[in-house]
Amino acid sequence: MTSQAPPFYFPAPRTQKFCSQCGTEITQRIPPDDNRTRDVCDHCGAIHYQNPRNVVGVLPVLEERILLCRRAIEPRYGKWTLPAGFMELGETTAQGAMRETQEEAGAQIELGPLYTVIDVPHAEQVHFFYLAKVLSEELYPGPESLEATFFHLDDIPWAELAFRTVVTTLEHYITDLKTGVFPVHHYDIPVPFPKH
Repeated sequence: MTSQAPPFYFPAPRTQKFCSQCGTEITQRIPPDDNRTRDVCDHCGAIHYQNPRNVVGVLPVLEERILLCRRAIEPRYGKWTLPAGFMELGETTAQGAMRETQEEAGAQIELGPLYTVIDVPHAEQVHFFYLAKVLSEELYPGPESLEATFFHLDDIPWAELAFRTVVTTLEHYITDLKTGVFPVHHYDIPVPFPKH
C-alpha cells in the first residue's frame, strides 16, 4: 500500500541561541561542578542540557515475512526501514514503538519483548527495537512512508536499508531464528553510516 509524501520536513534544531527562560542570548561554557560545555544563560543562570534522543520501533513479523516501510522523509528518503521514530514525552518505549508502527505502517501488532538496544553516540541517539507479531496483512501507511510491504527473509533489500540500526537488528534476528532464542542485544554503532 502507498501514501503521499509530505511536501516538507524540518527536524527541530539541537542548538539554540537564546535562553528559553528569559530570552537572553546564551553562551557555551563549562558550568561550575560540570565536566563538559553546555548552553548557559549568564543572565538568569539557566543551563540548557542536551540529552540523547530515544528512537523506538519494532521488528514486525507476519509468519516468515518482515514488514518494512519505505521512507517518505529525509534523512534517507526512499530507503527501507523498520517502523520506528522518536519517542514522545509522556510515553514508554513500548507505547512509542506501537504508536510509530501505527503511524508509519498502519499495521495491527501484538508487541513482543525488547530485542535490540543500540547506542548511536555520533547521532546523539539510543535506538530500542521490540519484536512484534503482525496480526493482519492490511496496512495503511501514513504520510512518513511511501509504502509498507512484507518481505521474505531472502528478499530483504539489504542495499536499500536506511540505517545501520535496522541492518544490525535484522542481522541479529536472522541469526537468532536458527536457534529460536531471541535475547536482548545491546551494542553500539560508533561511526556514521557510509554515504552512497
